Amino acid sequence: MKLGPISHGIRSALAAAGLAACLAAALVSGAVAQAPPASQQAEWSPETFELSNGMQVVVLPDHRAPVVTHMIWYKVGSADEVKGKSGLAHFLEHLMFKATDKIPAGEYSKIVARNGGQDNAQTSLDYTTYYFRVAKDRLPQMMEMEADRMVHLKLGENEVASELKVVMEERRQNVESEPGSLLQEKVSAALYDGNPYGIPVIGHMNEVAKLTRADAVKWYDTWYGPENAILVVAGDITAAELKPLAEKIYGSIKPKGNLKVRSRPPVKPLTASTEVSLADPKVRQPDWSRHWLGVAEGDPQEEALEVGLQVLGGGRTSRLNRELVENQKIAVAAYAGMDTQLGRGTITVGASPAPGHKLDEMKPAVEAVVTKFLQEGPNSKELERAKSNIAASAIFARDSQVAMANWYGSLLVIGQSVDRIEHWDDRIRAVTADQVKAAMNAYMKSPHVDAELMQGGEQ
Repeated sequence: MKLGPISHGIRSALAAAGLAACLAAALVSGAVAQAPPASQQAEWSPETFELSNGMQVVVLPDHRAPVVTHMIWYKVGSADEVKGKSGLAHFLEHLMFKATDKIPAGEYSKIVARNGGQDNAQTSLDYTTYYFRVAKDRLPQMMEMEADRMVHLKLGENEVASELKVVMEERRQNVESEPGSLLQEKVSAALYDGNPYGIPVIGHMNEVAKLTRADAVKWYDTWYGPENAILVVAGDITAAELKPLAEKIYGSIKPKGNLKVRSRPPVKPLTASTEVSLADPKVRQPDWSRHWLGVAEGDPQEEALEVGLQVLGGGRTSRLNRELVENQKIAVAAYAGMDTQLGRGTITVGASPAPGHKLDEMKPAVEAVVTKFLQEGPNSKELERAKSNIAASAIFARDSQVAMANWYGSLLVIGQSVDRIEHWDDRIRAVTADQVKAAMNAYMKSPHVDAELMQGGEQ
């Protein structure tokens, strides 16, 4: 089964899709990583070009193994859906693995596997991406298949109906049977009241159940084409090698010329704080969290927030962990983080109570740590440790071509430039304590949504 929707939960600016594990390892260890050798830095230097049909191409050379990771990123996600059609972007993601004129239904992934490769896909609020990883000599064949389904997708009524059942079952398993996921839907709906960002990527069950073949075809015809796609290839290849292939295979596709350009309503600030809760007998670990609207893509305070939240709740040495877990021993976990989107993302802090302690203790305990931090800002030791840990996550990510392709693709598709992505660590290193304090106070004194996940009967 293909990957479901990307979580609309806590992410750092770096932890896009495949980077979360790398970041977690860096934060838990508290390690201070040294800069990679100049040769390794040069290997990851991106090379770019654009095809005549408007497709942007980014190449991330890594010649340690004869393997390549190929990702197509479409500039469309669930936040572009029309009212009443929630889940449509994710539904089409599933259907893209059905038939074309050349490939029978269900054969795409089998062909990739027979060629020793792996494939997958992801849908988020802002984008949809399709991925495969293969030996370098199999790349042309895989690219031909990807180009084929970009323009020649063939959707039969039977395949559409059966896949709709798969998507509905995915929602039952991943959302409706998971109290934390259901609570997150409540949080998003409260934070983004009336905005498409408040609608779950996987869709509401009653609306998903009504999706049709005609809906999927219209979505495909409206958004899918070379001029609305970014190609990212990481691995044992250079731009000089890829460009002739890309021009022949993707460049031969005519731009549709009438694809829709996404236009999002602005995210409105919250006018008042609110609370949401969910009680369920399946909850094993209660949790309390507070959520604010955060930054949009390209906000000048993004890096300062990233560093500040790392100090506040980014691992064992963070203020929240030291105070609530180690000193007071009232929590088994305490955390803080953020995500960044095309529209405004979220900032989150929270904690889970230790045995013998209650959720009612979490709110004032977290508030006390946050209030003190907003007043003081980080000290010099905290600041440098946070920046080193964030830098470490970037260095660890460079060891994975999948992680690098995810990093670049997920940021390019929401409007960042290659140059901005390349110099992200420079901006992190330049963050000052005063900038952290200003950014944290700018965003974390505004109205918020409090969320409680409780053990108990159904609500």
